[in-house]
Amino acid sequence: MLLDEVQYAISDEEMRGEEPPRLYGVLNGLLRMRNVDVYVTGSNSKMLSTNVMTEFRGRGDEVRVRPLSFAEFMQAYDGDVQHGWAEYVMFGGMPLTLSMRSDEQKSLYLKNLFEETYLKDIVSRNGLRRSQELDDLVDVLASSIGALTNPPKIKATFASVLHSGISTNTIMQYIGHLEDAFVIEEARRFDVKGRKYIGSPKKYYFEDMGLRNARLGFCQIEQTHIMENIVYNELRTRGYNVDVGVVDRRGTSEGVPYRKRLEVDFVANLGNRRCYIQSAYQLPTPEKVAQEKASLLEIDDSFQKIVLVRDVVKPVRDEHGILTMSVYDFLLNPDSLTM
Repeated sequence: MLLDEVQYAISDEEMRGEEPPRLYGVLNGLLRMRNVDVYVTGSNSKMLSTNVMTEFRGRGDEVRVRPLSFAEFMQAYDGDVQHGWAEYVMFGGMPLTLSMRSDEQKSLYLKNLFEETYLKDIVSRNGLRRSQELDDLVDVLASSIGALTNPPKIKATFASVLHSGISTNTIMQYIGHLEDAFVIEEARRFDVKGRKYIGSPKKYYFEDMGLRNARLGFCQIEQTHIMENIVYNELRTRGYNVDVGVVDRRGTSEGVPYRKRLEVDFVANLGNRRCYIQSAYQLPTPEKVAQEKASLLEIDDSFQKIVLVRDVVKPVRDEHGILTMSVYDFLLNPDSLTM
């Protein structure tokens, strides 16, 4: 049994928590029927999957539907992989964009989708009175994908650039709303050698590049950061838990001890499997190669270590066991992490 767009069965009073949703009673009744599987779908945040899973804990499961991965996109795209990449980087993986002929159509669709569906749903569901602050926060996060940040740092940006007195708690709440609505995801920092989470600051990635780009008017197309975001989304699509890795390098320079903190773009875990990934975009010089591999060389375990580049290259493993491969091979080959 399929119940589609169930958010339309919930009143505003039920949405605000003033009354218990009658829909839950209906679903509980269906659970008592033998030989019946019930699938409940919804396309906005009026009734979040977390609400359903909390109500039916132990009696249901969540099926997460994400935007198209690059491999799925290329199955429907009429063109070669390089042109497909350019299209995907700009307009993302919302399926409807593949049926649109012009860039203007795609741009307008994505802008309207973000504003009329995502943001209005968040404002309505959470009863936000100052939606301009939410708009500004989205812009700040969209402009800083792949950068370490935290609510106090964002608050400082609001104060200095936007002359806003928004509080740290409000920023934290708004970030939570954006995560609940599947606009962004959070990547925590993980100390690889210490085997512990560090806490703040964190990184935030957008679940779809087209929506992110549309929010910024398609003006900030930074290839390096967008590639990093796409790699993150691919890992999440494959079921990996993804953190930002931190590795300390210790040594002495002219007799003086030092400690340098190096970053691993992604520490991806799935069950007992782990891999470390650097999203490098290009490796034009030996110095750049050494820079990207530096953090991986400090990790002394036997898990897979990979450097991804945007160029078309043959996968090659160096004397330290670090695999360098094209991001195309990584995205299009479902077994790329077990090579």
